Amino acid sequence: MQHVATLSAGPPLEASLRITLNFHPDRIAAGQPLLQALGADGSYLSQFVTGTSNGGLTAHHGGDRWRWEHTMFGGAYDDAPARVRPIYGALNFRHKIVGAAPRFGSAHLRLTAAALARATFCYPDSHLEPTAFAVASRMSLIDLALADQQDELDDYIEAQVHGEVRLDRDVEALVLDPSYRNTDVETAALQLPCPLEWHPGFRLSVAELNRHPEYRGQRYVDLGARLAEDAHLTPRLIGDAARSGHYDQQDLKRVWHYLARFGAPKLSSPTITNGADERAASYTT
Repeated sequence: MQHVATLSAGPPLEASLRITLNFHPDRIAAGQPLLQALGADGSYLSQFVTGTSNGGLTAHHGGDRWRWEHTMFGGAYDDAPARVRPIYGALNFRHKIVGAAPRFGSAHLRLTAAALARATFCYPDSHLEPTAFAVASRMSLIDLALADQQDELDDYIEAQVHGEVRLDRDVEALVLDPSYRNTDVETAALQLPCPLEWHPGFRLSVAELNRHPEYRGQRYVDLGARLAEDAHLTPRLIGDAARSGHYDQQDLKRVWHYLARFGAPKLSSPTITNGADERAASYTT
C-alpha cells in the first residue's frame, strides 16, 4: 500500500463507490462447484491459490502475474504465501448493475466500503503493465478512464484488495444473473453468509449475435448459436457447456464476450433474496 501510494496522485475516492469481483458462479473449483467451494472456505481466494481464472493462467512463481505483482508492489509479495496475495476486482466507477468488469463473469461480489481503504488500483489492466496507479486517498484514475475510448469489456479500473476477503465480513452482496434462478447455483448462494441479489440479466438473441461476426470471429458466433435455447443465449447455457467437457474453454470464453458485450441488461436496481423475502434493493445509479 505504501509503495503504490508513492506512485499515486489526485483527490480522495468518492466513498459511495464500490469494488466488485466478477466471476462465473457455475464453474468448478478444487473439484467442486465454485459457490460450494466459497462457502466451505469462507473467503474469496486468488488465482495463486485456486489455479483457476477467467483471464490468463500465469499465477505462479516467475509467471507473468507474479512478475506484474513484483513490479506493482515493489517486491512486497515476492516470497509471500499464495493465500495472502491480493484479490483482483475492479472499481465500479460507472455504477454498472452487472459489476465493474463483466468481462470476467456474469456474477459479482460487491465489497463493503471498508475494502476501499486496503485496495490499490491501476489503469489499464495490470497485464498491460500500466504506469498509472492509485489508492483510495489519491485517485486520479477515474478521469483517465473516462477520457479513454475503450471497448465496453475493457472499460474498467483494476482493483487489488490486500488482505483476506471474507464473505461474512467484506461482502455487501453476491449478485447473480436470473438465468440461475431455481438452479443449484441459487441453492448454493443461499447458503453463503452474505445477502443474495439479482441483476436484470444477460440475454442475447441469435439474431443480434449474428450481426457481430467481426467482434471475436464467426466460429464463436456459430458456437453461440448452437448453445442457444429458444434463439437466445444466457450465462447458464454457457456454464452448462463449460462443465460438459465437450467444448474448448477458450472458445467458450469468447462466446461469453459476445453475451457480455451485446447482451448486457439495461441499468436498473437488483433485488435482494433473503429466504422467502424478495424486495427492491437500493443501488446507486
